[in-house]
Amino acid sequence: MRAVWILVGILAASAACGYAQNAAKQDPVRLVRETVYNELQDHSSHGYWRYWVRQQAQNGSSIEVQVETADGPVGHLLQQNGQPLDEQREQLENARLLNLRNSTSQQANHRQNFIEDDQRIGRILALLPDAFLYQDAGIENDCRRLRYTPNPKYSTHSMEARVFHQLSGELWIDLRMKRIRRFDGRLDDNVDFAFGMLGRISKGSWFSMTRAQVSAKEWKTDHFESHVNGRALLFKTIAHDITEARGGFEAVPPAMSLEQGLKVLEETVAASQALKTDGRISPAALVTEKFRGPGQ
Repeated sequence: MRAVWILVGILAASAACGYAQNAAKQDPVRLVRETVYNELQDHSSHGYWRYWVRQQAQNGSSIEVQVETADGPVGHLLQQNGQPLDEQREQLENARLLNLRNSTSQQANHRQNFIEDDQRIGRILALLPDAFLYQDAGIENDCRRLRYTPNPKYSTHSMEARVFHQLSGELWIDLRMKRIRRFDGRLDDNVDFAFGMLGRISKGSWFSMTRAQVSAKEWKTDHFESHVNGRALLFKTIAHDITEARGGFEAVPPAMSLEQGLKVLEETVAASQALKTDGRISPAALVTEKFRGPGQ
């Protein structure tokens, strides 16, 4: 029986190798189209995860734990500017989550924001095959590297599509799974709205994201960096600089309700509090260990 499983493993590895070789030679647009299909399929039938989020923004740094639910992720702040929350800030954080638990209007807003974000991601992914022209840039770390520029024949039909269509950059596609491993983009020209009267996103704005495989079929964003400059209506300055890392991905029960997710979040925070060292949460616990609730 062991020999049978070894044979199955060899055949599977050989098939994966052939699949990767085909992807390495495939027409770039077709490869992007198939990759987007895989991403959208995962997007509509994904699992649910618990993880930490480390964020660096203009107003400082933070570490948060998040738990995904069917109504969107819920999170609890653990550290701010390298320090654990003081008693007052912890009370505010608990009050915020209690309000979410008890307020039907807050829950409705939370769910609606999640749905809108989810739909926005789907719309942006769907633009990739047609909105850009692609050129090969070689094979790198088992990925097909593609350079992209705006397709001049593509017509945009929304403000977000117009901004996205002005990007140029590079896309790395995993050859085994046909999934996005890395995605970089930048604006080479200003993007104006109503001839600049409603706003402008400035030339030189850019973003970069990388993704990691967290299960046999699922991938998650583990790093995101965005630097956006411009101005909005009435000349309000837009300055958005953020770097975000995610890790410690651990599966949680699928399609949990918001209430169920909040309970898992409470258990996770309680477990992380027990890992404090000298009044601070151990970085090793946050970065290298999975969060586990009581009894797990």
